[in-house]
Amino acid sequence: MPTAFPYGAPVEHTPRERTSVVVDDEQPTDVLQTVSSDTAQRILATLDGDPSTASDIADAVDTSVQNAKYHLDHLREADLIETVGTWYSRKGTEMTVYALSVEEIVIQFGDSTPDTRR
Repeated sequence: MPTAFPYGAPVEHTPRERTSVVVDDEQPTDVLQTVSSDTAQRILATLDGDPSTASDIADAVDTSVQNAKYHLDHLREADLIETVGTWYSRKGTEMTVYALSVEEIVIQFGDSTPDTRR
């Protein structure tokens, strides 16, 4: 039976190319703690392909929706993912669509002046 709700309508989203995270004693960051979780890393890998909903992400990484949402919230707070739209279930329930907010993360320890050496 067809539905009036577009479950997987295309989402136009292009993540930023790069972001830098500076780890020093003056401004603490939670990015390292956030990405230290295996589940968070699998979620990021899942979102590397296409935007997705929490339930689809949970299925892809073999975890509960509640656990996926916990990690999605922390990844969003760390500005590693963002919400990019809303899809609807077959029952008409709104579902948030998540996507990577950045393609590359550069972690620098100490001084926030970019290091051009590689």
